[in-house]
Amino acid sequence: MQLLVLGAGIIGISTAWHLSVLGHEVTVVERQDGAAQETSFANAGQISVSYCEPWASRHAPAKLLKWMFRNDAPLLFRPQMDWQQWRWGLKFLAQCNDAAFERNLQQLVALGAYSHLALKDVVRTTGIDYHRLERGIAHYFTDEASFDGAAQAANLMQKYGVERKLVSRDELLKIEPAFQSFAHRIVGGTFTASDESGDARTFTEQLAQRCAARGVQFLYGHDIERLQVAGGRLESVLVRDRRTRETPTAHASSALKADAVVVACGSYSAPLLRTVGVDLPIYPGKGYSATFRLKEPGRAPFVSTIDDEVKCAMTRLGDELRVAGTIELAGFDTSLTTPAARARCRMLAARIEQVLPGVCDTRADAEGGNPRYWTGLRPATPTNIPYIGRTAVQGLWVNAGHGTLGWTHGAGSGKAIAELIAGRQPEMAFNFYGIERRASLRV
Repeated sequence: MQLLVLGAGIIGISTAWHLSVLGHEVTVVERQDGAAQETSFANAGQISVSYCEPWASRHAPAKLLKWMFRNDAPLLFRPQMDWQQWRWGLKFLAQCNDAAFERNLQQLVALGAYSHLALKDVVRTTGIDYHRLERGIAHYFTDEASFDGAAQAANLMQKYGVERKLVSRDELLKIEPAFQSFAHRIVGGTFTASDESGDARTFTEQLAQRCAARGVQFLYGHDIERLQVAGGRLESVLVRDRRTRETPTAHASSALKADAVVVACGSYSAPLLRTVGVDLPIYPGKGYSATFRLKEPGRAPFVSTIDDEVKCAMTRLGDELRVAGTIELAGFDTSLTTPAARARCRMLAARIEQVLPGVCDTRADAEGGNPRYWTGLRPATPTNIPYIGRTAVQGLWVNAGHGTLGWTHGAGSGKAIAELIAGRQPEMAFNFYGIERRASLRV
């Protein structure tokens, strides 16, 4: 079949790869000049199958209220005159109970485990090098109440086959000695040896190159103008060259035609799909990261670690440390100059100096673009479960809504939708969008 993939982030490129492996002719359309230039550009770097927890829990509403007036809050809901934001918020609140939390967690873990196997297969097949570290993921706590909650969460994760173990402060420091100078603040932690880390952008860029070598065509620098539907079927996708504002010279008409189209445009998937009557509650969460050059590599952590107090992750990527976290629900703004953005960037730098003093070059005026601050829009759903599957428009598929877990779920999401398009059911207990689930996979 001839297939179009809209979007060249980790989700879109993984989709293109797996479709190509199945023998399809694939074209990828991307508005940027290369792959992984937006949401996949500078994320936390964690393949965190064992930490696939939904944002919505019975504790979330109280936390959101407490954090509303903090510019550096871990999860900041900033009210807008935007019906989609309020609708998303109401749906989110409906998920803030124990039954929904466990139901959503179950699906996230299932997709995460499937995706991790898919990623390992891709790496074995391609040999892609992306600063991969198979050292597990640690999570430390600085107050007893949070640590007590971690024990309950670990028990729940173990129920679904995740080997997240509770560790004492001394055990955590044996796993990762780099936090020794911060030990007086740590009360304990958790650790999962099966998780890993690496650079999502590097992986995605290299996988795009492998796709091209397999014959996948790329239309970089092209805006998606319109999805054209007639009689309930997607007929074509109208695109424009961002530089010339003309249609691609390789095509005789102004529209691209295909047997099927996969929308994998991250947060921009929802407004695009609404133009053809597919209304999905995907809302952008503005995530932040800072990438610091290592001044003392010998004292930097090798185990990717989550700091529970400020809800940020630290991941080593070669001779740099990526620190990422916090989410701001405030529309499609990607500016780094707002008061909230500046506060969050300052918080990341200050926290790394507190936790790993002198290890990173955190000077704001450092040469060579260090530190490099970045923000990207995380396509979040109220459940944190992505939409992967077939829409009501014939020939139109969706692979979007992965929130902060795009890197964790990317390879599996691409493989799963390729299987679905081929008429096969991926072997995992997951509710695919628009696809009836086989009884044998129900849980």
